[in-house]
Amino acid sequence: MTVLLTGANGFLGRRVLGRLLAHGYTNIRCLVRDSAKVAWLTDQYPTNSIEVVCANLRNREDVQRTLEGVDLVFHLAASLKGTPADMFLDTVVGSKNLVQGLGRRSGLRVVLVSSLGVLGTAELPRGALVSEQTPLERHPEQRDTYSHVKLRQEQLVREYAKRWGFELVIVRPGVIYGPGGSHFSPRVGLSLGNVFLYLGGRNPLPLTYVDNCAEAVVFAGLHARGDCETYNVIDDDIPNCHQYLDRYKEGVRPICSLRIPYPGLMLLSHFVKWYYHHSGGQLPSLFTPYKTATTWGGNRFDNSKLKSIGWKQLVSTRDAMNNTFTAFRAESHHVSV
Repeated sequence: MTVLLTGANGFLGRRVLGRLLAHGYTNIRCLVRDSAKVAWLTDQYPTNSIEVVCANLRNREDVQRTLEGVDLVFHLAASLKGTPADMFLDTVVGSKNLVQGLGRRSGLRVVLVSSLGVLGTAELPRGALVSEQTPLERHPEQRDTYSHVKLRQEQLVREYAKRWGFELVIVRPGVIYGPGGSHFSPRVGLSLGNVFLYLGGRNPLPLTYVDNCAEAVVFAGLHARGDCETYNVIDDDIPNCHQYLDRYKEGVRPICSLRIPYPGLMLLSHFVKWYYHHSGGQLPSLFTPYKTATTWGGNRFDNSKLKSIGWKQLVSTRDAMNNTFTAFRAESHHVSV
């Protein structure tokens, strides 16, 4: 069996490759965009079982040659930042080129890594449980660009799965963290100069350690029950935002934080929205009531469906946070020196 892994150079993609090998796959084709960034791959995995293909999903000809003989696709490639147009091209148009190139193939399975950001949480009551049954976002234009393009990507791949008849498994990670990743999710707060605006309060933080997430992606792809199944990926024993921030201050470095409670944040969001419209856009609409309800509404999260097919964490949440903060501390020390 030939496995195609897109986004193999990414934070999550590198771990997914390791988990594919751990599960016994020995014929893996890794799609990367930058040939200058693959030395790690050949150094870490000196084996002929890994084929590296440098290609851009925007280019249909590049895509076509990567799909020859492929039986299983793990599609991780997506744009995390940039202009909205570039993110749309890399994530949505790139995915369209990929699934169009698949055509009708009997027994082909595609595993799409999506995001919890595609779910319509703004319209849920505060504290509501988020699961695979939560409806998709109805107003993606009012959210961040990443969530918007991931929703469009997921919808597009679903449409082609129905059209071409390939099996589809969708995996929606929460906040992926670990050594080499971001120190803070916006769910915890935002940096404003030398002050950290602490916005998450005691809301549950849907963390998934990068190694645990990689195992979930591979495991769901191999053991999903039925076609077009969707699995949310959140670790067990997740902390709330307050606990995460406290542990960061203790284990990494002290930071100056200013807490804004949810009612105050919602009031500020209404003011920012009003001022944005009445000033001709002089103040960026960083906070809006819709974004605030989406990001800091205090939802709970469920991973029982993923666990029902046998997935288990590779690393406990306690050890994962220790590993992460140890790496962050070393990183911060290096920067300060």
